Amino acid sequence: MKRQIGVFFKGAGMGAADAVPGVSGGTIAFVTGIYEELIHTIRQFGPSALGAWRRGRWPGLAVHLNLSFALPLLLGIAASLFSVAHLALWLMEAYPLLLDGFFFGLVAASALVVGGAQRGWKWIYLLPLLIGLMLARVLPSLMPLILVIGNDALVLVLAGAVAISALLLPGVSGSFLLLTMGLYGTIMDAIRGLDWGVMSLFGLGCLLGLMLFSRLLAWLLSRYHGGTLQLLLGFILGSLPVLWPWRELVRYQLGPDGQLIPLTFRYLSPDDYAVLTGTSAQVPAVIALMVGGIVLVLLLNRKASAGRRFGSHKPAAEVTEKE
Repeated sequence: MKRQIGVFFKGAGMGAADAVPGVSGGTIAFVTGIYEELIHTIRQFGPSALGAWRRGRWPGLAVHLNLSFALPLLLGIAASLFSVAHLALWLMEAYPLLLDGFFFGLVAASALVVGGAQRGWKWIYLLPLLIGLMLARVLPSLMPLILVIGNDALVLVLAGAVAISALLLPGVSGSFLLLTMGLYGTIMDAIRGLDWGVMSLFGLGCLLGLMLFSRLLAWLLSRYHGGTLQLLLGFILGSLPVLWPWRELVRYQLGPDGQLIPLTFRYLSPDDYAVLTGTSAQVPAVIALMVGGIVLVLLLNRKASAGRRFGSHKPAAEVTEKE
């Protein structure tokens, strides 16, 4: 039960991160030590589950799907999304610099964690690192193309697939991609207002994205573990500029419902930001929250590392292979 409670709170952290544009729930999963178990558990939800049910009925299915991990994690994510949806929007409007500062520190420290997880270095790892950096920078600019499809239902399904795939990638924010699609407000309003039509279509896309992308990631981690970690590191490093607190939006477009879709930012020093906006750059508070984000990640990773040393859990894939 103690582990299930811990997983619930880790899921809550993932949900809170995904409610904020610029932060990925995958980053929280990595620094809390559940990333690979998460990927392998999601992969188990597929045709192989039918065989597990035939062999062991409900107990066998529960072991195959690693439900002792999956259920508290999903409950944590759902609880956080429904509660943080209100808080995140308020914080983004009332304290944008402070929120960005905290998450900038959190994501920067996550890069150290992912880099430290690499055992040995090979020059070939530069390629996936650069690919991750490039994709992190290019993906947001490609997202508005989804709106060209024109069919609202299909757009919501595709948005769900993209956003949930980003959740599985440390450093790539599903919320920020939704923002660049012009759909962030639509989805958050649907969650807050319990619009089951929008949430059903978006949820269908999430389900499809999970089924396909988790299998790709699980395959990459099993075949090319070191290179995949460098790819993830590239995603994290490439996402950092999006969270730089002192920035100016210099290029944008309007979505179909008049939403502002950010395309290009100019990154400023605190002094230049203060001159440009005529408001305080809040440097001491922002730096304090950056440090707070760094310390939080390092503490979480230290605890997760201790759990791994003492063998507190095994990925679902390992469990099923031994049975």
